[in-house]
Order: sequence, then C-alpha cells, then structure tokens
Amino acid sequence: MARPSSYPPELRKRAVRMVAEIRGDYPTETAAMNAVMQKLGIGSRETLRKWVKQDEIDSGRQPGTTTEEAAQIKALKKEIAELKRANEILKAASNFLRGRARPATHTLVAFVDEHRDRFGGVEPICTVLSAHGVSIAPSTYYAAKKRQEKPSARAVRDEVTKELITEAYEANYRVYGARKVWRQLHRQGHAVARCTVERLMRELGIAGAVRGKKVITTIPEPTAARAPDLLDRDFVAKAPNRTWVADFTHVAAWSGTVYVAFVVDTFSRRIVGWAAATTKHTQLVLDALEMALWQRDRDGHRPGAGELIHHSDAGSQYTSFTLAEHLDAAGIAASIGSVGDAYDNALMESTIGLFKTEVIKPRRPWKTLSQVELATAEWVDWYNHSRLHGELGHIPPAEYEASHYQATTKPQVTTTI
Repeated sequence: MARPSSYPPELRKRAVRMVAEIRGDYPTETAAMNAVMQKLGIGSRETLRKWVKQDEIDSGRQPGTTTEEAAQIKALKKEIAELKRANEILKAASNFLRGRARPATHTLVAFVDEHRDRFGGVEPICTVLSAHGVSIAPSTYYAAKKRQEKPSARAVRDEVTKELITEAYEANYRVYGARKVWRQLHRQGHAVARCTVERLMRELGIAGAVRGKKVITTIPEPTAARAPDLLDRDFVAKAPNRTWVADFTHVAAWSGTVYVAFVVDTFSRRIVGWAAATTKHTQLVLDALEMALWQRDRDGHRPGAGELIHHSDAGSQYTSFTLAEHLDAAGIAASIGSVGDAYDNALMESTIGLFKTEVIKPRRPWKTLSQVELATAEWVDWYNHSRLHGELGHIPPAEYEASHYQATTKPQVTTTI
C-alpha cells in the first residue's frame, strides 16, 4: 500500500487548537490528544505531539527551530537550486550568448521547446535568457506557438456565433432563451441550428428569464472564467471518486460568523472533506478539498487523474484561479452549475440542511470557531459511519462504500468442464 500523503496544514492548525480548547476537560494532555486524534482521523499520537511542540516553539515557549526559520532554510535551498538551473540553462544556450545579435524568435522558440521539460517549463528559460541579453518573454513564446496552431473551422464559427448570440441577448433585455435567440438570429439572416445556440449559450453562461419568483443565493465573479456544467443535475455516480459536490454555509457565533465548507461524494453521500474558518475566502473551500484528497489517499482510494468531477455553484470561491489550479494539478475536472438554482447542487443543499437541522440549530448558541469545529468533527464522523441513509438502503455511507469495494474486488470463480 502506498504511503499516505502528509496532513494538510489547516488540519494541523485545527488539531493544535482543539487540543488547547479541550485540554481542561481531560486529566492529561495525552488523553486530550487521543480524543482529537479520533475525531480528526490522525493516525499517530506522536505526530500530534510534534505539532503541539512545534506550536510551542513558534510561540517562544520552547527553544528550537521555528517554522519561519525552517521556511527560510528551505527558501535558501530553493535559491541555490535555481542558481544551478540557471547555470545549466546558460551552458545549453552558450551559442546564443556568444554572438552580438539576438537570435530570431523562431530559433529561440525551438530552443525553449527542446529544453522546457528539462528545466521546469517556459518561464525559467525565458527569465535566464532575458537576464543575459537574449530577450524573450513567455508571452512572446506563447504567441509564437499560438500562431503555429490554426484553429478549426468549427471553433472560428463558434466565436462568430457567440458574438451574434450575445448581441441578440443584450439587445432584448437579457430575457431571451435559446429558442427566441435562435429565431432572432434567423430573422437577421444568420442560419444556425437551434442545438448550436443552446450549446453556445451554456458555454457563455447565459439563460432566458424564468417566470415566477427566483431567489439568487450565489453572486458570481463576472471577470472569472467559469467551468462548464458537467453534471447537468445528474448526481448519480456509478462508483466512489467519480463526482464530488461542494458548498459552504455559515454559523452565527458570539465571536463572529463561522463558515463551514463540505465536499460530498455523490455515490455514497459520504462527506469526504470539510473545513471551518472565520472568513469565506477561497482558502476555506480549498482546505475542504485538500482534506477530501488526504482522506481518500489515507484510505488507499485516491482519485485517479481524469476520473473525478468537482461540482459546485458559481460562487467566486469556486470560480477562483487558485482553486482551478489545484483541481488541475490533482487531475480533477471542474464543474459549475447555474447561478441561483438550488436544484443544480441539490445533494449538497440537502447535506447542509441536515447539518443545520441535526447540529447547529439544536445546540446553539455557538461561541467560538473551535466549538463549531469540534461539533462538526463529531457530526461528520457519526454521519459517515453511523447515520442510516434511506437512499443507500438504510446503511451508513462508509459501509456502503466498503460493500462496493468488496464486491468489485471479489475474485471471480471459474469452472472447468
């Protein structure tokens, strides 16, 4: 079995806070650590003890190398490695550096193409060459590569049609749906299929007005690039780690608002990751995602690259570049539903409703972030391992997943005649 990945930094901080919070409720610090270990799924008490000790060093209560000093040492090592890499780049580009004239752009592009895998990408090579008199910006390289790639005829038509669709949509009070936009384009003499209009309107993220009261709960970031809706309300997954849905909610506390984010596997309804914070920045949803990946990795079922979809609403936290970058690095496809449509993430809304009904409302008032975290950890553990779910045949999510893995790994019996 592969070695589990390291614990997320947010989980470490949470564990240290929880030990300090509940220390007075236990006869010894070791007993308090045991309780936190069980709630957060930490495999070793010695690991938790090291975190607590490091926190004491960072706060000046014990001598030792602080986290900041360790980071400085790491930064120095990184700087040395970058200098070595720069030296290797200069050796490879020695022919360029000997002449007075700058080589042609296509020559530099070919050099970058040849060495980009060796030296860690385009940017390091461009930076070193530019610093030594051979000027080439990464944007120049990518522009040259783009000119070499001729777009398909369909892509060209789609871009033109998108402009026409946007003009028709904006000119008609932003109320036209696909049918009326399609008819409007035909009236203007543009022959385009209705299915094409529907597809391009989904890509543009625009839709017609809907009759009746519509409560908008998510305000998107207009400048952020949005991922497509890969689920289209189909939340039935055939196996674990095929579709995760994500969202967050708020809890009123005496110390201020606490935000709690969740990640749920649609196959088993299991909460695979969660996080709590006093701000609703992108880091909140990123911490929940990192915990989900760590949990799956620890259980020996980390999602394979390209097999998992992460679905959420169109909130700015989920359309941020930082989250998109992490999803891409983990090989996870991003999916974002329509704005203000609770049914587009109905499973997540149901889970949050249970959280509010079963934990938050009965046990209020809440005082601190740590109190909410501890209660959430207890509830998630119960929800995953003990709570009976009617959609799963009245068994807990963890048991439902275990049955699936047992059935799919059961050896086949063959008979011979």
